[in-house]
Amino acid sequence: MAQIDIRQARKSYGKTETLHGIDLVFPSGDFVVILGPSGCGKSTLLRMIAGLEDITSGDIAIGGKVVNRLEPRERGCAMVFQNYALYPHMTVAGNIGYALKVAGVPKAERLRRIEETAKIVGLSDYLERKPAALSGGQRQRVAMARAIIREPQVFLFDEPLSNLDAKLRVVMRAEIRRLHQRLSATSIFVTHDQVEAMTLADRLVVMNKGRVEQVGQPLEVYHRPASTFVASFLGSPAMNLFEASIHPDTASMSIGSQSVPLSRELAFRLGRREVIAGIRPEHCVVSKDSAGLPALVDFVEELGSGRVVHAQAGGNAFATVIDKPVSVRPGEWIDIHMPITDLHFFDPASGQRIAIDEPAPQADVLRGPVATPA
Repeated sequence: MAQIDIRQARKSYGKTETLHGIDLVFPSGDFVVILGPSGCGKSTLLRMIAGLEDITSGDIAIGGKVVNRLEPRERGCAMVFQNYALYPHMTVAGNIGYALKVAGVPKAERLRRIEETAKIVGLSDYLERKPAALSGGQRQRVAMARAIIREPQVFLFDEPLSNLDAKLRVVMRAEIRRLHQRLSATSIFVTHDQVEAMTLADRLVVMNKGRVEQVGQPLEVYHRPASTFVASFLGSPAMNLFEASIHPDTASMSIGSQSVPLSRELAFRLGRREVIAGIRPEHCVVSKDSAGLPALVDFVEELGSGRVVHAQAGGNAFATVIDKPVSVRPGEWIDIHMPITDLHFFDPASGQRIAIDEPAPQADVLRGPVATPA
């Protein structure tokens, strides 16, 4: 195992800078997932750690040793690629043991380690087959076995499951997680798939446009997104985000022409201002009691385990998740209730989260009548 320290890492292609001063620490033994959209720089960062891309400036240290000038084979990393990168003319055994053969490991030792590694990934019965005779999942296991046999300090996964079908991705996620727990190595997994990120990560790194947006445990990032980007990128359906005005005098916020009540304490902490407010679809409550935010239903997605209702409310698109038998049809009006404790607030200019967790104001500040929202 080895800790990875990245200090002010930058990557430029000519005059175009694609990574802008990345500072990260990947603790020894952790499974870290780097999540972000295509083109955000996550794979470039991974390749810089592996030594497949030069670092323009800054430092990358593995196990306390700066590796900027080291060749890939000298860094103690093993990488699993999206396209498997297997030798088609070699058998499974040949592919798994190729690095040992190049390193001059004696044949008997090499065969022993190939058999042990194949057993770990469930390929003992396929050692004489060639890649063309394997399924996608089996080829991915060969790629992982080829990495395992090198006994690296660090495993690097570059979107290794994106070529697999949905069912097989679920199976392989579980296998990768079990493999990590068994080997106790430091693992870095790059993906644009939020389900992979949430289910695999000990620590989640969200990237956008060559910068780190947020780092934390998956549930922490999900429940306390640091920016509107994180809020909208993580979650399916995405968080509902909408422009709102805070009115401390009436303890409410207005969304378009509609008014939504807030607690006096929350309204006071936010102050009179414009915000981007947000709420997760699963935290909205749908009813027909005329007491919530009026919304006109656009369409309903049936998911089997529940439904996603897409509607328009206060000039904004809203998605809500329903897991109870509420009759909802396109073209009818519903009421959306937003629990105050599940609301998020962001600064409209920067997109950053507004901190409202400071100690509550003194009681005398909150005294006095509060008008009922219209």
